[in-house]
Amino acid sequence: MFPLKDNIPNERFPFVTVVLVALNVIAYLLSIRHGGSFFGGPSSTTVFHDAAIPFDFSHPGDYCTGIAATEAFGNPVTEVVCKHGSFPGQIPTWQTAFTSMFMHGGFLHIAGNMLFLAIFGPNVEDAMGYPRFIAFYLLGGLAALAAQVAVDPNSTAPTLGASGAIAAVLGGYIVLYPHARILSLVFIVFFVTIIEVPAVFLLGFWFLEQVLFGSAGLANPAGGGGGVAYFAHVGGFVFGLLAIRLFAKRSKPEQPRLPVY
Repeated sequence: MFPLKDNIPNERFPFVTVVLVALNVIAYLLSIRHGGSFFGGPSSTTVFHDAAIPFDFSHPGDYCTGIAATEAFGNPVTEVVCKHGSFPGQIPTWQTAFTSMFMHGGFLHIAGNMLFLAIFGPNVEDAMGYPRFIAFYLLGGLAALAAQVAVDPNSTAPTLGASGAIAAVLGGYIVLYPHARILSLVFIVFFVTIIEVPAVFLLGFWFLEQVLFGSAGLANPAGGGGGVAYFAHVGGFVFGLLAIRLFAKRSKPEQPRLPVY
Protein backbone atom coordinates (compact mmCIF):
# COMPACT_ATOMS: atom_id res chain seq x y z
CA MET A 1 0.00 0.00 0.00
CA PHE A 2 1.56 3.29 -1.14
CA PRO A 3 0.07 6.63 -0.03
CA LEU A 4 -0.34 9.20 -2.81
CA LYS A 5 -2.01 12.21 -1.17
CA ASP A 6 -4.31 13.21 1.66
CA ASN A 7 -7.51 15.24 1.61
CA ILE A 8 -6.35 18.05 3.92
CA PRO A 9 -5.45 21.13 1.81
CA ASN A 10 -2.41 23.18 2.77
CA GLU A 11 -3.09 26.71 3.96
CA ARG A 12 0.41 27.88 3.14
CA PHE A 13 3.43 26.69 1.22
CA PRO A 14 5.20 23.87 3.14
CA PHE A 15 8.58 25.57 3.03
CA VAL A 16 10.27 23.49 5.75
CA THR A 17 9.04 20.19 4.31
CA VAL A 18 10.35 21.12 0.87
CA VAL A 19 13.70 22.17 2.33
CA LEU A 20 13.98 18.93 4.32
CA VAL A 21 13.28 16.86 1.20
CA ALA A 22 15.86 18.88 -0.73
CA LEU A 23 18.48 18.50 2.02
CA ASN A 24 17.96 14.75 2.15
CA VAL A 25 18.32 14.45 -1.61
CA ILE A 26 21.44 16.63 -1.66
CA ALA A 27 22.96 14.67 1.24
CA TYR A 28 22.28 11.43 -0.60
CA LEU A 29 23.95 12.66 -3.79
CA LEU A 30 26.96 13.89 -1.81
CA SER A 31 27.21 10.59 0.05
CA ILE A 32 27.71 8.61 -3.17
CA ARG A 33 30.17 10.93 -4.89
CA HIS A 34 33.24 9.16 -3.42
CA GLY A 35 31.94 5.61 -3.66
CA GLY A 36 28.77 3.63 -3.86
CA SER A 37 26.15 4.06 -6.57
CA PHE A 38 22.96 6.00 -7.24
CA PHE A 39 20.66 3.03 -6.68
CA GLY A 40 22.84 1.07 -4.27
CA GLY A 41 23.65 3.94 -1.94
CA PRO A 42 26.90 5.14 -0.33
CA SER A 43 29.95 3.00 0.36
CA SER A 44 30.41 1.32 3.73
CA THR A 45 33.22 3.79 4.49
CA THR A 46 30.84 6.73 4.15
CA VAL A 47 28.13 4.93 6.10
CA PHE A 48 30.39 4.19 9.07
CA HIS A 49 31.72 7.75 9.00
CA ASP A 50 28.35 9.55 9.12
CA ALA A 51 25.78 7.06 10.44
CA ALA A 52 24.92 6.64 14.12
CA ILE A 53 26.16 3.46 15.78
CA PRO A 54 24.38 2.44 19.01
CA PHE A 55 27.60 0.95 20.49
CA ASP A 56 29.32 4.33 20.24
CA PHE A 57 26.54 6.02 22.23
CA SER A 58 26.34 3.36 24.94
CA HIS A 59 30.14 3.13 25.32
CA PRO A 60 31.46 6.71 25.63
CA GLY A 61 34.97 7.01 24.27
CA ASP A 62 34.68 3.89 22.11
CA TYR A 63 34.22 4.02 18.36
CA CYS A 64 33.37 1.51 15.65
CA THR A 65 34.22 1.58 11.98
CA GLY A 66 34.04 -0.71 8.98
CA ILE A 67 37.17 -2.36 7.55
CA ALA A 68 37.22 -3.97 4.10
CA ALA A 69 37.81 -7.71 4.39
CA THR A 70 37.37 -10.92 2.41
CA GLU A 71 35.22 -13.86 3.46
CA ALA A 72 36.15 -17.54 3.13
CA PHE A 73 34.75 -17.76 -0.42
CA GLY A 74 36.67 -14.70 -1.58
CA ASN A 75 33.76 -12.26 -1.54
CA PRO A 76 34.40 -8.74 -0.20
CA VAL A 77 32.73 -7.96 3.14
CA THR A 78 32.87 -5.18 5.70
CA GLU A 79 34.29 -6.18 9.08
CA VAL A 80 33.27 -4.03 12.04
CA VAL A 81 36.13 -3.03 14.35
CA CYS A 82 35.60 -1.18 17.64
CA LYS A 83 38.23 0.32 19.92
CA HIS A 84 38.69 2.93 22.62
CA GLY A 85 39.59 6.23 21.03
CA SER A 86 38.61 7.57 17.65
CA PHE A 87 39.77 6.42 14.22
CA PRO A 88 41.44 8.85 11.80
CA GLY A 89 38.83 11.24 10.41
CA GLN A 90 36.20 10.08 12.91
CA ILE A 91 33.54 12.69 13.72
CA PRO A 92 32.18 13.08 17.28
CA THR A 93 29.50 10.59 18.25
CA TRP A 94 26.96 13.32 19.08
CA GLN A 95 27.36 14.74 15.59
CA THR A 96 26.34 11.43 13.98
CA ALA A 97 22.96 11.76 15.72
CA PHE A 98 22.25 14.56 13.23
CA THR A 99 24.23 13.48 10.15
CA SER A 100 22.56 10.06 10.26
CA MET A 101 19.12 11.71 9.86
CA PHE A 102 20.08 12.89 6.39
CA MET A 103 21.78 9.71 5.18
CA HIS A 104 20.11 6.86 3.30
CA GLY A 105 21.21 3.38 2.35
CA GLY A 106 19.91 3.32 -1.21
CA PHE A 107 17.54 4.84 -3.75
CA LEU A 108 14.45 2.95 -2.56
CA HIS A 109 15.25 3.90 1.02
CA ILE A 110 15.30 7.63 0.35
CA ALA A 111 12.43 7.50 -2.16
CA GLY A 112 10.09 5.83 0.34
CA ASN A 113 11.04 8.18 3.15
CA MET A 114 10.64 11.31 1.05
CA LEU A 115 7.26 10.12 -0.23
CA PHE A 116 5.91 9.86 3.33
CA LEU A 117 7.48 13.18 4.34
CA ALA A 118 6.02 14.97 1.29
CA ILE A 119 2.51 13.63 1.99
CA PHE A 120 2.24 13.93 5.76
CA GLY A 121 4.74 16.71 6.52
CA PRO A 122 2.92 19.75 5.07
CA ASN A 123 -0.17 19.58 7.28
CA VAL A 124 1.81 18.89 10.44
CA GLU A 125 4.00 21.86 9.49
CA ASP A 126 0.84 23.93 8.93
CA ALA A 127 -0.33 23.14 12.45
CA MET A 128 2.98 24.24 14.00
CA GLY A 129 4.58 26.91 11.89
CA TYR A 130 8.12 26.80 10.55
CA PRO A 131 10.32 27.02 13.70
CA ARG A 132 8.26 24.58 15.74
CA PHE A 133 8.16 22.04 12.92
CA ILE A 134 11.95 22.12 12.54
CA ALA A 135 12.36 21.51 16.27
CA PHE A 136 9.70 18.78 16.28
CA TYR A 137 11.32 17.00 13.32
CA LEU A 138 14.85 17.05 14.76
CA LEU A 139 13.73 16.05 18.26
CA GLY A 140 11.70 13.23 16.74
CA GLY A 141 14.82 11.96 15.00
CA LEU A 142 16.80 12.10 18.25
CA ALA A 143 14.02 10.30 20.14
CA ALA A 144 13.99 7.61 17.46
CA LEU A 145 17.74 7.07 17.77
CA ALA A 146 17.50 7.01 21.57
CA ALA A 147 14.87 4.26 21.36
CA GLN A 148 17.05 2.18 19.06
CA VAL A 149 20.09 2.59 21.32
CA ALA A 150 18.03 1.72 24.42
CA VAL A 151 16.71 -1.49 22.84
CA ASP A 152 20.05 -2.69 21.42
CA PRO A 153 22.90 -0.71 23.03
CA ASN A 154 25.62 -3.11 21.88
CA SER A 155 24.66 -3.07 18.23
CA THR A 156 27.46 -2.10 15.86
CA ALA A 157 25.11 -1.81 12.88
CA PRO A 158 25.01 1.74 11.50
CA THR A 159 21.66 3.48 11.94
CA LEU A 160 20.81 5.91 9.17
CA GLY A 161 17.84 7.49 7.46
CA ALA A 162 15.15 10.09 8.01
CA SER A 163 12.52 7.49 8.90
CA GLY A 164 12.76 8.06 12.67
CA ALA A 165 12.07 11.78 12.32
CA ILE A 166 9.36 11.07 9.72
CA ALA A 167 7.79 8.55 12.12
CA ALA A 168 7.40 11.43 14.58
CA VAL A 169 5.58 13.36 11.84
CA LEU A 170 3.29 10.36 11.28
CA GLY A 171 2.57 10.11 15.00
CA GLY A 172 1.68 13.79 15.08
CA TYR A 173 -0.48 13.51 11.98
CA ILE A 174 -2.59 10.65 13.34
CA VAL A 175 -3.39 12.73 16.45
CA LEU A 176 -4.26 15.88 14.49
CA TYR A 177 -6.13 14.25 11.61
CA PRO A 178 -7.28 10.74 12.59
CA HIS A 179 -10.24 10.87 10.20
CA ALA A 180 -8.33 12.24 7.21
CA ARG A 181 -8.43 10.02 4.17
CA ILE A 182 -5.34 9.00 2.23
CA LEU A 183 -5.52 8.21 -1.47
CA SER A 184 -3.41 5.05 -1.74
CA LEU A 185 -2.13 2.71 -4.42
CA VAL A 186 -2.90 -0.87 -3.44
CA PHE A 187 -1.37 -4.04 -4.93
CA ILE A 188 -3.31 -7.29 -4.48
CA VAL A 189 -1.36 -10.03 -6.26
CA PHE A 190 -1.65 -8.90 -9.92
CA PHE A 191 -4.50 -6.47 -9.26
CA VAL A 192 -3.71 -2.77 -8.79
CA THR A 193 -6.23 -0.18 -7.64
CA ILE A 194 -6.46 3.23 -5.98
CA ILE A 195 -8.62 3.57 -2.89
CA GLU A 196 -9.18 5.97 0.00
CA VAL A 197 -7.87 4.72 3.33
CA PRO A 198 -8.55 6.41 6.70
CA ALA A 199 -5.33 7.89 8.08
CA VAL A 200 -5.86 6.17 11.42
CA PHE A 201 -5.96 2.79 9.65
CA LEU A 202 -3.02 3.39 7.32
CA LEU A 203 -0.70 4.86 9.95
CA GLY A 204 -1.95 2.59 12.73
CA PHE A 205 -1.25 -0.47 10.59
CA TRP A 206 2.21 0.90 9.73
CA PHE A 207 2.99 1.38 13.43
CA LEU A 208 1.77 -2.11 14.31
CA GLU A 209 4.07 -3.54 11.63
CA GLN A 210 7.06 -1.78 13.17
CA VAL A 211 6.26 -3.14 16.63
CA LEU A 212 5.74 -6.70 15.37
CA PHE A 213 8.82 -6.77 13.14
CA GLY A 214 10.95 -5.16 15.84
CA SER A 215 9.74 -7.68 18.42
CA ALA A 216 10.50 -10.52 16.00
CA GLY A 217 14.01 -9.17 15.63
CA LEU A 218 14.52 -9.19 19.40
CA ALA A 219 13.23 -12.76 19.63
CA ASN A 220 15.50 -13.88 16.80
CA PRO A 221 18.45 -11.47 16.65
CA ALA A 222 20.38 -13.63 14.21
CA GLY A 223 17.71 -13.57 11.55
CA GLY A 224 15.32 -10.78 12.48
CA GLY A 225 15.34 -7.13 11.59
CA GLY A 226 16.71 -7.31 8.07
CA GLY A 227 18.86 -4.25 8.72
CA VAL A 228 15.81 -2.07 9.53
CA ALA A 229 15.84 -0.06 12.78
CA TYR A 230 12.22 -0.83 13.67
CA PHE A 231 12.45 0.49 17.20
CA ALA A 232 13.72 3.81 15.88
CA HIS A 233 10.43 3.99 13.97
CA VAL A 234 8.51 3.04 17.10
CA GLY A 235 10.36 5.61 19.21
CA GLY A 236 9.83 8.38 16.68
CA PHE A 237 6.13 7.58 16.31
CA VAL A 238 5.54 7.49 20.08
CA PHE A 239 7.37 10.81 20.42
CA GLY A 240 5.05 12.29 17.80
CA LEU A 241 1.97 10.96 19.60
CA LEU A 242 3.05 12.39 22.95
CA ALA A 243 4.63 15.68 21.87
CA ILE A 244 2.34 16.89 19.08
CA ARG A 245 0.06 18.88 21.38
CA LEU A 246 3.07 20.74 22.79
CA PHE A 247 4.11 21.88 19.32
CA ALA A 248 0.89 22.19 17.31
CA LYS A 249 -0.80 25.58 17.57
CA ARG A 250 -3.92 24.53 15.69
CA SER A 251 -5.35 21.84 13.43
CA LYS A 252 -7.57 22.24 10.39
CA PRO A 253 -11.06 20.87 9.81
CA GLU A 254 -11.09 17.61 7.89
CA GLN A 255 -12.23 17.76 4.30
CA PRO A 256 -14.72 15.83 2.17
CA ARG A 257 -13.75 12.57 0.56
CA LEU A 258 -11.19 12.66 -2.22
CA PRO A 259 -12.55 12.14 -5.73
CA VAL A 260 -11.26 8.90 -7.22
CA TYR A 261 -10.94 8.86 -11.00
